[in-house]
Amino acid sequence: MTDDDTDATGSDPDATRDDANSPRSDRLDRFPTPGARNSLWSWPDAKSPLAVVRNYVVIVLARICPSLRLKNWLLRQIGVTVGAGVAWGLESTPDVFWPERITVGDDAIIGYDATLLCHEFLHEEYRLGDVVVEDEAMIGAGAVVLPGVTVGEGARVAANSLVAEDVSPGTTVAGVPAEVVSRAETRASDD
Repeated sequence: MTDDDTDATGSDPDATRDDANSPRSDRLDRFPTPGARNSLWSWPDAKSPLAVVRNYVVIVLARICPSLRLKNWLLRQIGVTVGAGVAWGLESTPDVFWPERITVGDDAIIGYDATLLCHEFLHEEYRLGDVVVEDEAMIGAGAVVLPGVTVGEGARVAANSLVAEDVSPGTTVAGVPAEVVSRAETRASDD
């Protein structure tokens, strides 16, 4: 790395990118795509177009549905694992290609216009990874959770954050990319 490869803080600007040392990267399935065009052109080879159309229609209905019970039922029909008491905000969007790779635990909240992605279409490959939102976790409005990420039990993701790495249980993250801003305090036992 040369001096030109560092930012004003002296750190490597690529350090926040997905790389071989990233735990999220280890959990991604990688599929090379042939041809001169980027991998998005190959999506019909990766997933049945009819399944994607079905998923899209169900997700659009779920996004505008005010009933949380109906929304949860709709999303279960396309393979999303939805725990008891899950609340999806209006306009929240699970992955349209691979919704079956999403697990949302009991009493979790997915905020308004939040997006849970299980795929990344890149130039020469596409990547797939499960997204897990554990019990009582909260994803804030407009946040994006990338493939291969687990948001731990009771964790909080601030609005408009980009979650590119796991969020530990009880932790609050914010920003682009999301970074830890606080951790839940543990209570000492009374003696």
